[in-house]
Amino acid sequence: MDNKLPAWFRQVIPPAGEMHDISGLLRRLNLHTICESGHCPNIGHCNPDGVAFLILGSTCTRNCTFCAVSQDKPGLPDPDEPANIVAAAQKLGLDFVFITSVTRDDLPDGGASVFAATTSLLKEKMPGVQVEVLVPDFAGKVESIKTVLDSGPEVFGHNMETVPRLYPSVRPMADYQTSLDVLKRAKQIDPATTTKSGLMLGMGETRDEVIQVMRDLREAGCDLFTTGQYLAPAAARYRPSESISIP
Repeated sequence: MDNKLPAWFRQVIPPAGEMHDISGLLRRLNLHTICESGHCPNIGHCNPDGVAFLILGSTCTRNCTFCAVSQDKPGLPDPDEPANIVAAAQKLGLDFVFITSVTRDDLPDGGASVFAATTSLLKEKMPGVQVEVLVPDFAGKVESIKTVLDSGPEVFGHNMETVPRLYPSVRPMADYQTSLDVLKRAKQIDPATTTKSGLMLGMGETRDEVIQVMRDLREAGCDLFTTGQYLAPAAARYRPSESISIP
C-alpha cells in the first residue's frame, strides 16, 4: 500500500531567516497577523506576499470554537496602527493589502473606524494599492458597515464560517442572519464593491446545508465565495464552562 502524501499536501519550508525578518518587522511596528495569532500551519508557505494583517489587537471578545486567537478583554486600539500597517506594506512592497481583525464588541462601532482609517491611509500613501477587508459582524450596525465602505476597499468580506445548524456550537456568540445581513447591506450601500464570504468544511455540515448557504449568499448579492478549513485549538484552551465539542 502506498502511504506517500500527495505533492499538493507538502509544504515548502521558507528560506532561513525569512520568517524571522518578517516577524521582526511586525514586532518593531507593534503589528499582528491572523497567520500568527491563529496559529496557521501554512504560515511559511504564504509569507511574505500573503501576509494578513490583524488589526484592533490580538485578543477577541467572542468565543468561536474553531479559532485559536486569544479570547479575553482586549486593550484600547493602538492609535499608530494604521500608520504602522502602511509602513509594513511599503517595506514588504505589497500592491494588495489584506486586513482583518478580532471582534471588538467592546467598541461602540465594533472597530469600523480603525478599518476605515487604515484603508484610507493606505490609499493616500500608496497610490494604486488595492485593499481587501475581512470584517466582523459589527453586531449588525449599518453605520459601521458604511464607515468601512466609505474608505474605498476593493473587496469587502465577512465570513459566514458555517451552516446555520452549527452556529450554537461553532459561533455561539454570533447569529447566521446577522452575518448574512452584513453582506446584503454592504452590497446595497455600495453595489460597485466586491463582496466576499467563506465557509469552513468538515465540522458535520451536509452537502445540502452548504448549498443552501451558497444560495443565501447569492440572494444577498455576494460576489465571491470560498471554502476551506481552520486548525482548531486544543480543548484545553477553554475553561470548562466554555468547552464545546464540535460534531
